[in-house]
Amino acid sequence: MARTNYKDSKLLRKHKMNFLFNEMEKKALESYCKKYKIENRSKFMREAIVTTILQQFDKDYPSLFDQLEKEKQPKYEQGVLAM
Repeated sequence: MARTNYKDSKLLRKHKMNFLFNEMEKKALESYCKKYKIENRSKFMREAIVTTILQQFDKDYPSLFDQLEKEKQPKYEQGVLAM
């Protein structure tokens, strides 16, 4: 597979990051990659990390609609609907 030339320098990966696994984590990763036929571990880990970060950002982001929905929902007190 040939490398593509990025026209946008923002997309070029130039920052290297390293992390360590213990034996159990390493075996789990190897087993997972083998089971699901993942050949590019770097891409897999990068996507998993970024996906987790973006999901957390979505959860943390305040939303006007979420607040309005919470205010509109009826409140229940000891099994009785309170208006």
